[in-house]
Amino acid sequence: MEPLVDPHGRPVTSLRISVTQRCNLACFFCHREGEHDPGAEMTPPEIGRLVEVAAELGVAKVKITGGEPLMRPDIVEVTRMVSPHVREVSMTTNAILLPPVAGRLKDAGLRRVNISLHSLKREAVQRIAGVDCLDQVRAGIEAASEAGLKPIKLNFVVMRGLNSGEIPDMLRLSAETGAILQLIEYQRLERGIERWGDLHYDLTPLEEGWGREAVKVVEQEMHRRRRYTLPGGATVEVVRPIHNTVFCANCNRLRLTSDGSLKPCLMRGDNLVPAVQLIRGGAPKGELVGAFRRATCLRAPYWREGD
Repeated sequence: MEPLVDPHGRPVTSLRISVTQRCNLACFFCHREGEHDPGAEMTPPEIGRLVEVAAELGVAKVKITGGEPLMRPDIVEVTRMVSPHVREVSMTTNAILLPPVAGRLKDAGLRRVNISLHSLKREAVQRIAGVDCLDQVRAGIEAASEAGLKPIKLNFVVMRGLNSGEIPDMLRLSAETGAILQLIEYQRLERGIERWGDLHYDLTPLEEGWGREAVKVVEQEMHRRRRYTLPGGATVEVVRPIHNTVFCANCNRLRLTSDGSLKPCLMRGDNLVPAVQLIRGGAPKGELVGAFRRATCLRAPYWREGD
């Protein structure tokens, strides 16, 4: 079959799947993958079937996310249904529930994890997540490392005055553990939007400085993000989506909501394409292919020149 390419010439090679909107934390900035009032969650076979079709259309990577994906007791089965069809399965998680299942997830085909760690200070963790879960998250990082779910990425949403002063500490943690630090710009989409002006922290000067001092720079396919290896041994990536035309112009991702609709862009909720509903209605494969092609045709860069 012809691979998926949107009207702007961008191939779709990645699928980000929200498998639940349930979570055991209450981070005030969580964007919930752009979902609102989700319906019933997809079953593992339904997820597997949609990934199978996506793979035939050129999708090679799947990111499992949520909510917190480990809230699903069948998350190992979900992973096992997905992994045979694509080159890489990764997961974004807060890692609190990871230690008992890390090995089984690895055996099911999970390759690596992004772990949300937004502070190394208990007070800040409490303010961000609603509970002090620092010890549990760090235990989850250790479990991921022991299971071989590497490279581990540490997702750190940077907020001015709340955790922005911890960036040097996070760089040291990257150097000590070998994890990749991923600094993420605080976006307007997240809950708590009224505080955006107070909390937004411009990462541009930091990235410019790292570009000058890095001993190695690798440009990633997704969003053309750059990965900097610094003299002290830390490895860091910067995710700056706001008003970033390069970021959007090089997006190769479709999203699948927890209740089974294809979502062309995180920033929009008005152009969803039903997908799992077709499976439940007994639709033939051709209709599933059509859903993926419709969603791809609706993809457009959110940030464009002149915005």
